[in-house]
Amino acid sequence: MANFTKNAIKKSFMKLLNVHPLHKISVRDIVEDCGINRNSFYYHFQSIPNLIEEIIKEEANNIIEKYPTINSMNECFNAVFQFALENKNAVYHIYNSANRDIYEWHMMKLCEYVVTAYIDTVFTDNSISDSDRKILIRFIKCECFGACIDWILDGMKDTAIEELHRLTELCRSFFDGKKLI
Repeated sequence: MANFTKNAIKKSFMKLLNVHPLHKISVRDIVEDCGINRNSFYYHFQSIPNLIEEIIKEEANNIIEKYPTINSMNECFNAVFQFALENKNAVYHIYNSANRDIYEWHMMKLCEYVVTAYIDTVFTDNSISDSDRKILIRFIKCECFGACIDWILDGMKDTAIEELHRLTELCRSFFDGKKLI
């Protein structure tokens, strides 16, 4: 029963967050939406920021579980943007709240995991030194994170994934020294 209530709280919060800015959502709104009392909310979560952190952490873990290995940069970007695309308003509301740091910290950790999985998949034969591996992970992680933030700041357009796929093609051509078509 405890998991049912906890999941109902998360579901109600996400439903509300996809409609209202974070500062307009109270514990009262959440408990009224899912039909429980305030004590039940506080039994599971200390506060709304704790609820946000658990949801983001849970979604990041779901993505990590879904992609134990990553075979391409496109798959890398897809993994990171998946939850954000499905919950654009919620992401926008969290990003524009006092709890932005929670979102950014977990997004950076997710980017790091996804990029590390990609680098470890691509360089399975130890053809890259440990120091070069760390440099690549840091660079690509920051690029991925920056793309996420830029996407939010640019209005969260639905074309983000297609643009990122094209970007990986452009980068591949740039690094291979090929002429772009």
